[in-house]
Amino acid sequence: MNRSIATLAGAVLLAGCTVGPNYKEPQTRLPDDYGNYATPVAKASATQPAATQPATLPAVPVTNAWWNSFNDPALDRLIEEAAAQSLPLRAAAARVVQARALRGVAASAWWPTVDGSGSYTRAKGSKTVNRGGISVGPGGTISGIGAETDFWQAGFDASWEIDVFGGIRRSVEAATADIEATIADRNDVLLTLLGDVARNYMELRGAQREVAIAQENVVAQRQTLELTRAKLNAGLTSDLDVARSEAQVTATESTIPRLQAAVAQSIHQLSILLAKAPNELEGQLGQPRPIPLPPPQVPMGLPRDLLRRRPDIRRAERNLAAATARVGVATAQLYPRFTLSGQLGQQSSKFTNLFDSASTFWSLGPGFTVPIFNAGEIRSNIAAEKAVVDEALANYQQTVLNSLAEVEDALVNYQKEFVRRESLAASVAANQRAVSLSQQLYQRGLTNFLDVLDSQRALFTSQDALAQSDTQVSANAVALLKALGGGWDEKSVNPQ
Repeated sequence: MNRSIATLAGAVLLAGCTVGPNYKEPQTRLPDDYGNYATPVAKASATQPAATQPATLPAVPVTNAWWNSFNDPALDRLIEEAAAQSLPLRAAAARVVQARALRGVAASAWWPTVDGSGSYTRAKGSKTVNRGGISVGPGGTISGIGAETDFWQAGFDASWEIDVFGGIRRSVEAATADIEATIADRNDVLLTLLGDVARNYMELRGAQREVAIAQENVVAQRQTLELTRAKLNAGLTSDLDVARSEAQVTATESTIPRLQAAVAQSIHQLSILLAKAPNELEGQLGQPRPIPLPPPQVPMGLPRDLLRRRPDIRRAERNLAAATARVGVATAQLYPRFTLSGQLGQQSSKFTNLFDSASTFWSLGPGFTVPIFNAGEIRSNIAAEKAVVDEALANYQQTVLNSLAEVEDALVNYQKEFVRRESLAASVAANQRAVSLSQQLYQRGLTNFLDVLDSQRALFTSQDALAQSDTQVSANAVALLKALGGGWDEKSVNPQ
């Protein structure tokens, strides 16, 4: 008998098939190249200390760890610490562990389930019911009307669903795709985190540079104020010039608190990104440093490379694969389900006889269930899962389009800000000459004091704008690298 059941099970397994659609990665039409925006070569800013910023950077290729291309050890340390400590990243890693555990749940359906059981019952038959001298008790019979007896039972129940039509296989396939989607999601969280750290770091150094520019201009404007007061004492100018000079000094001084607040807020934000208290990085980052120059060249690659490099596209594609597999899970419900069930145990009215060979009982046999009427529930579920596939496909296609637009936007912003920065650098140089000439002419009495004030005001404005542009150029480089898919250490994105 056992041999015949095994033969039946083997035949059913061999005849099995996997229902539902087989997944094929969607074919996506992509342009051959990006727009006609060449990535420019970074140059040192006129607002940066010459001792720490070379005129041009050496040709260092952008590696997978893209932040290294900014050549800033402080940024490198922040990136490494953020990758190790970030709370959102820990949450994303926990979701990967959850997905792997759920796949284990799905895969467990491939195997038989075996449950152990045991029971003890004390029973007494009714004295008012005469069934030929026999009173039926639990699990057997009790001799005599009103008799009392014990019933002991211990054993195993086993059941095995044979995956004939592939419902379990599709479920495991979907769970595997879910794991890959959560890993891609973790990579996306990591990419966003590192981009946020780099951008906030650029903004911090930019704000510190703006504070320094304002303070330098206050010093220069105070020197002009002292000169004006000296000319007033000598009777060579009016009190109006002194008042105008004082107004300019105080106006410039008024910009410093706002910039200092921006410095503090950037430090607070960086601290939070590193899972620290807001002021914890004050000692580490409070000392001003130059704005990091962007990489000399960003390797753009081709649009089709985004399908491999961007984790959000990979996540959307894996979600589509999981949805496709779940159509098969739903479709399998239309077909018969085959099971092999059995019991093995011991039964006795006396505990001392429970484990005797005479107390052994067993049963074994195949079974099946066939859906006959369910008011269209199964087919409605299949239709719902197919609609989920359509939704996932549309989301995937939209994600690809969004990624292309993000790269194009980041690329044009990066290129155009370079053009703007070059104009601002020329403006700073011209305003520096104007300040020098106006001061010389004023001291000789060949121009009025308003020209001096105007030239100093224009210099401060252009220097501040150039510092902001330097910050934006580096921030735009971060945005471009992020849009292209960034990079990460593979050891840090595959939690065990």
